[in-house]
Amino acid sequence: MNLPIDDAAASASLRVRVNRGRCQGHARCVALAPGLFELDAFGEAHEIADGWVSSGFEDKAWLAKANCPEFAIDIERRGEDA
Repeated sequence: MNLPIDDAAASASLRVRVNRGRCQGHARCVALAPGLFELDAFGEAHEIADGWVSSGFEDKAWLAKANCPEFAIDIERRGEDA
């Protein structure tokens, strides 16, 4: 089920962020979690919308983080200081 962005953000417990300075465009995150990441015109990844991870996609977020060769993906838990 796809939730509207506002509902998804309200129920999400994780947020993904791509460090654009580290990203080298390997696109592993997009391949592993296409609902969370997309590529820009230069082939570098960024999080979709505000980065909140809908329920059920948390494993995909952690998988993308673990497979980023540049360590460019950060994951925050709701309530943690950024």
